[in-house]
Amino acid sequence: MSTKEQQERIELLQGTLDLLILRTVLRAATHGHAIAKAIEFNSDDVLQVEQGSRYPALHRLIKRRWISVEEGTSENNRRAKFYRLTRKGRRQLTLETSKWDKLARAIARILRPADLGG
Repeated sequence: MSTKEQQERIELLQGTLDLLILRTVLRAATHGHAIAKAIEFNSDDVLQVEQGSRYPALHRLIKRRWISVEEGTSENNRRAKFYRLTRKGRRQLTLETSKWDKLARAIARILRPADLGG
């Protein structure tokens, strides 16, 4: 990674990775590497999800029963674990998205008060 890329990299707030993973597995069971790639792609490569943070987050979400895991074969014909959102995880995604939206609005009010009519 170049120095410029390191400077432009954004560290995720605690709990944000969990929210992004829940959102990524909303539609279909997805393996860990594909989850990371989807987050990177959908953020225009601003957010990078390293293996050292991805798998602890996945294990944490399994333990909370927000996602389930099943064995399968990846598109490269390799054994992989596929993660799927559970009913409890779907409820948590709704809750966490609401909390994130509220936080983003509060920060926007502080950073750009004139933009919001203040």
